[in-house]
Amino acid sequence: MKHLIKDVLPGSIAEELEIESGDYLLAINNNEIEDIFDYQYYVEDTYIEILIEKQDKEQWLLEVDKEEDEDLGIVFNNGLMDEYKSCHNKCIFCFIDQMPKGMRETLYFKDDDSRLSFLQGNYVTLTNMSDHDLDRIIKYHLSPINISFQTMNPSLRCKMLNNRFAGESLKKVDRLFEAGITMNGQIVLCKGINDGEELRFSICEMMKYLPYLESVSVVPVGLSKYREGLYPLEPFNSDDAKEVLEMIHSFQKEAYEKYGTHFIHASDEWYILAGEEIPPKENYDGYLQLENGVGMVRLLLEEFREAVNTIKKKKESIMNTSLWPKTLSIATGRLAYPYIRQMADELMSLFPGFSIYVYSIKNHFFGEMITVSGLLTGGDIIDQLSDKPLGERLLLPQNVLRSGEDVFLDDVTLKDMEKALQVPIDIVKSSGYDFVNTILKL
Repeated sequence: MKHLIKDVLPGSIAEELEIESGDYLLAINNNEIEDIFDYQYYVEDTYIEILIEKQDKEQWLLEVDKEEDEDLGIVFNNGLMDEYKSCHNKCIFCFIDQMPKGMRETLYFKDDDSRLSFLQGNYVTLTNMSDHDLDRIIKYHLSPINISFQTMNPSLRCKMLNNRFAGESLKKVDRLFEAGITMNGQIVLCKGINDGEELRFSICEMMKYLPYLESVSVVPVGLSKYREGLYPLEPFNSDDAKEVLEMIHSFQKEAYEKYGTHFIHASDEWYILAGEEIPPKENYDGYLQLENGVGMVRLLLEEFREAVNTIKKKKESIMNTSLWPKTLSIATGRLAYPYIRQMADELMSLFPGFSIYVYSIKNHFFGEMITVSGLLTGGDIIDQLSDKPLGERLLLPQNVLRSGEDVFLDDVTLKDMEKALQVPIDIVKSSGYDFVNTILKL
């Protein structure tokens, strides 16, 4: 197995060894490299031997003396140094199956790769994890591993994932636990399927994996308008959300008394749907489940409060400068709108004469049951803001764009939107500090 080298970092060990873009890595210390985990494991040594194949097919065996953990400076053509493993389940709640046709091909890729769980925080079902994969996770002590449990009832898990091995794969959690591998869990809750007593059973079973299973999030299933031919699922209502929260809070109390951690967490959507207050920051155990929307609102509000306390000391100098705008606009999803509105109102009261228009964007593209800003499209934003006052600038949350790119889910670009709305656009990171600093141009 050989791995194409895409680039070599300037000033790196690899550059000193005259390794070049287009060369291939063949082995380290006479060990074949399967993927990025093998590579990272073997390059940690202070003395290594690297076998490189040059572009003319000549092979170089290079000896390297270096500091422990010092990087070689090699960038590979594929970040995993291997093909991504796709998901073979047909989950009844899968959002990718609920997307319309004709979008970018990459949006339809279902990953279920344990390596991405470690590298990027992705959640895996374990059904695609071989014994070889499991052995390597334990050998390299890779953690945390993020697991999509959905339920601890094996037969129900087979039904939900449409995979007859889905229940059996839960036994892999036992091996991870016995090896001391840190894990986080996720339950996508489907009404009438894995909620109620099934949820109670699942939480009880998962608590047996403490302390290595550090946290579990419960998130409501996302339902788009493109569900024709799919398993019939219903949206949760306010009363449902209150019942879910009551159960979770009772288990949080038990877990905290026994283990000093709240363990099981409800995503912010449940509190908003139930009309209940978002819990204090202490309840989130260090925000272990932010990627699942657990505690995002609380963290945003806490950071905003700290930022406001800081700028109060500089209020006069900010008011006296002509650089900061007097009028601007913010667009966000319906889920976050009340909190963005609240923060904007506080800034306007702090800076008299400053106007901030805040707009809640309905998701017509996927359907109005989708309320998160991360699934808003450029087309919906343009359509709903075209006749609205926008001021000197329009602010959008960072998660409306593809990671590292200026493109929305529907391939509308930021430049397209600026041209259509005739206003400059600033992107705000998911931080209360950045919210304040971007608005005030600090």
